[in-house]
Amino acid sequence: MTPESIHSFLQKEKPAAVIKIELKRRTVLRGMFVKTTDYDDLRVKNFWRIVPEANIEQWNKKQDNNLLRIYNGTEFTKMSSTVTVSAAIPKAGKQLQ
Repeated sequence: MTPESIHSFLQKEKPAAVIKIELKRRTVLRGMFVKTTDYDDLRVKNFWRIVPEANIEQWNKKQDNNLLRIYNGTEFTKMSSTVTVSAAIPKAGKQLQ
């Protein structure tokens, strides 16, 4: 997918939404996109910081950047909304709004 199509999709989603991402060469990924200070730089290059669904609870407690993973948007084939996680937006990183 292109950076523009991913960004457009994310702007329509609620903050802290868990997104189902289908990938070309991997199994389906469910996670939450996180906006960090380098969001715009990564977006231009079609890279995205995502907290995998298994780590969202820990992320909401600690905002540990080691829980984030960077994925290449060219590997995305389809994205859809799944569940909204109720969490405060941390200062270290912001969920997309």
